[in-house]
Amino acid sequence: MLFGHHKKSLPTPEEALPGRPERPYTVPARHTVLDNPLLGPYPEGLETADFGLGCFWGAERKFWQTPGVWTTLVGYQGGHTENPTYEEVCSGLTGHTEAVRVVFDPAKVSYEELLKVFWEAHDPTQGFRQGNDVGTQYRSAVYTHSPAQQAAAEASREAYQSVLTASGHGTITTEILPAAPRPFYPAEGYHQQYLDKNPGGYCGIGGTGVACPVGVAKAEG
Repeated sequence: MLFGHHKKSLPTPEEALPGRPERPYTVPARHTVLDNPLLGPYPEGLETADFGLGCFWGAERKFWQTPGVWTTLVGYQGGHTENPTYEEVCSGLTGHTEAVRVVFDPAKVSYEELLKVFWEAHDPTQGFRQGNDVGTQYRSAVYTHSPAQQAAAEASREAYQSVLTASGHGTITTEILPAAPRPFYPAEGYHQQYLDKNPGGYCGIGGTGVACPVGVAKAEG
């Protein structure tokens, strides 16, 4: 990964790079592993979830390996710059974090189970970093698509904080906000399913080793 400039504060809308009205690159049509379209509109009955948990290369793989997930794609979210490039995001001047969009079948995997994958796949207490990846673009985030998702994400944060505290970990810094009006901008083609194309490639995410209680009962049922 390009580690960026180690920005430790988010830019204001006035400080952010201006961006552009159209995406300056193309995005592949299909997922290299799941063989479903990357971009919507998606089939009826599927739902969308957006997560930021550090380097999106390894984060995306966690979700495409989850049964019930229909497609995944990586991108930039939570900031101010319209249609940013990877280099712009890494400058720390867009306000975006690296994110994974997860399109899933709720009849096969619940949103709560995806939250469990999210919490356990990274350390949500690190602020503007994840391991050796330092900068605002690596912050932990959940961007929700409904009031039900918002409530579930907030409840899961509270539940996971309890077990983290009991295990000696610090305070969760994850931002949980509605996806609207925070567009998800798909990343460049070479980032999509990066670790499928480069099996030995860099993966900077790693969890705390503490199990998240959210979704466990449903998963075992």
